Amino acid sequence: AAGGEKRRRSSGIRGHSLFQIRTFEPPLITSMIPRFSLFFLLMAGLAAIFVPLPVPSLVPQERTFRIEARQFSFSPSELKVNVGDTITIQLVSTDVIHGLYLDGYGISVQADPGQTQTLTFTASKAGSFRLRCSVTCGPMHPFMIGKLTVGENHWLLRSFVLAGLAVIGVLGQPILKA
Repeated sequence: AAGGEKRRRSSGIRGHSLFQIRTFEPPLITSMIPRFSLFFLLMAGLAAIFVPLPVPSLVPQERTFRIEARQFSFSPSELKVNVGDTITIQLVSTDVIHGLYLDGYGISVQADPGQTQTLTFTASKAGSFRLRCSVTCGPMHPFMIGKLTVGENHWLLRSFVLAGLAVIGVLGQPILKA
């Protein structure tokens, strides 16, 4: 170089490159928002599962159901009652000998063709229980089932709440990352 000076290549101010990319560190509060949101969704989900729902006080009633048993079904096949109701089931067999066994209560009744037999009990346990034919009545006998629902189905409501929280969590992720 002219004048005997050597030109040094400049590496920027104080040894830093001129093209250095600087990153912005967000404040601690904005980095904590996704964690608080996740914590909130988790707590709301646990509450939806485990918090007892208010139970309306219903006066127990006497309910009578006439169930026709024929190969290979009960009609009606679903019964809905409230806890504390006194239930009378009149089992009518239309073709062969049929029985009705109620899982969870351990009670049964058996009816001959053309005959009606009665079973009375108090629905003291909440939940869903199977009605099964307790007498082998043919090749499709194992599929002769029904259902007794005692009380409200709160699990359906709880599943809707959990699904809503999942949707909020999935849709809220892009907003929280912005």
